Amino acid sequence: MTATKRPAPAARGGRPSSEPDPIRVSFRRFAGVRTRVLEVGPPVAEAEAPKRIRKRAAEKPRAPRLVLLHGYCDSADTWRPVLAEFAAAGVAAIAVDLPGFGDAQPLRPGPMLPQLDAFTAAVVREQAVLGPVVLAGNSLGGTMSLRAAQNPRLPIAGVVSIAAPGFVDSWLVRTVARNPLPLRLFSALPVPVPGFVVRAVAEQVVPRLLYADAAAADVSQVRRFTTLFPDYRATTSRLEEARQLVTELADAYQLDQVHAPLLVVACGKDKLVTSASGRQLHTLVPHSRLLVREDWGHCPQLDDPPEIAELLTFFAAGAIRVAGGKDSVSEVASEDTAAG
Repeated sequence: MTATKRPAPAARGGRPSSEPDPIRVSFRRFAGVRTRVLEVGPPVAEAEAPKRIRKRAAEKPRAPRLVLLHGYCDSADTWRPVLAEFAAAGVAAIAVDLPGFGDAQPLRPGPMLPQLDAFTAAVVREQAVLGPVVLAGNSLGGTMSLRAAQNPRLPIAGVVSIAAPGFVDSWLVRTVARNPLPLRLFSALPVPVPGFVVRAVAEQVVPRLLYADAAAADVSQVRRFTTLFPDYRATTSRLEEARQLVTELADAYQLDQVHAPLLVVACGKDKLVTSASGRQLHTLVPHSRLLVREDWGHCPQLDDPPEIAELLTFFAAGAIRVAGGKDSVSEVASEDTAAG
């Protein structure tokens, strides 16, 4: 009798645990900020080639480069499930830790959005050397994607904005911006809340805010979020930062400057940014296309990674056709609303 070798058990996402992780991790600097980069797709040899070789390569049609931006109090790790889908499909994509979050260097004192603008622009310019850039951002990342698209000097082939705040937000977001009293009361407590209590509360609140169904939340992803609130002081600091950010969002957009193909994704079970917000953004950018998914929460990249990966891949391919002049903008960025 011949014994057969039992296959290695599959890791989360279907990848056998014996196989190397397809997501490459590195640290780079953008606009002077050192940050962590998660990357998938075939290595691009022409990035290190002489200029004359890169020039010849540029004459041929190039595959899009998807740049993924995360939301407030998140990190590039939120895109890991989607990156795994891209890796399996051979799609080139990177996700970065925005300044102040994940393993990136902290934000400097002062307005936050201009610092994030400079960082995003540097990422876009680096990736544009390798191929047409399609930006996709969730929440704050959606805001940064829209603001980058407002800059006519940036080579952006398309934008996907998922649950970007600043339009018709939930009562919770509005409270943070307009009524700082709860924050002041929390900060003025005579005895700081013990760290274990803060973490226990975060473990209950985070799944309900970010997922469509809290019961289906990935424990590892929830644990990652709760590490951002290790104690009373860190929580107070994050709340103050959130209030500043929401205030800056009041003047964040100049949407008449957005000319690239735009896909607006609105989520029916989003408890932070209502689907009405996405509908308003779609109305303000007439050439945009709107996708409403009633079964998604604030972070659909966590709710449904395969569907998000397919959506981004399809949109990027259409945006590149537009950039190449082989299609019309109306075919990729129509006013039709799709509901899921």
